[in-house]
Amino acid sequence: MEQVTIRKFEQIDVPNKVKWINDNRNNQFLHYDIPLDLEKTYWWYLKNQTLMNRYDAVIEYEGIPVGVIGLVNIQEGRAEYYVTIGEPEYKGRGVARKASDILLRYAFYELKLDEVYLYTEVDNIAAQHLFEKCGFYNQGIEYASALNRGKAVDRYYYVITAKEFMRNINQIRGEGVQGTTTL
Repeated sequence: MEQVTIRKFEQIDVPNKVKWINDNRNNQFLHYDIPLDLEKTYWWYLKNQTLMNRYDAVIEYEGIPVGVIGLVNIQEGRAEYYVTIGEPEYKGRGVARKASDILLRYAFYELKLDEVYLYTEVDNIAAQHLFEKCGFYNQGIEYASALNRGKAVDRYYYVITAKEFMRNINQIRGEGVQGTTTL
């Protein structure tokens, strides 16, 4: 069986993050100041590596780094989720789904969070399918709630609670979602 893992983001991962985020196949819906600069991204890593209100990780497929995933704004029992598969040949293979399951297990079982949420642009249909497969529920639309390359965009707000995740975990396991995390 194919092995998907996530591990804590390290300084050696900075060049991959810059490459992945700067790739036009990956960044259409990302709200970064693109292109990312390697030196600034090293500074971002150094500034954020010890913060307790975020968890940044690398997704590995059979030991090969293929993307990033994490939780930001961890506070008061909640956190915001993000994911990007950076290597195009690993998209559409269930890697993001498996990594998301691992991250959500970490969020709810280890961090004891009550809720994980995310925002996604209304045009990001592929991401919406992923989030719904992971058990997130669309809570509604926020009009002109963010800027993407200077243009106001509408976004959906998705949520999954610990209770909903635990209710769904047996169904997820039944579909063969497995993986591990190295913290």
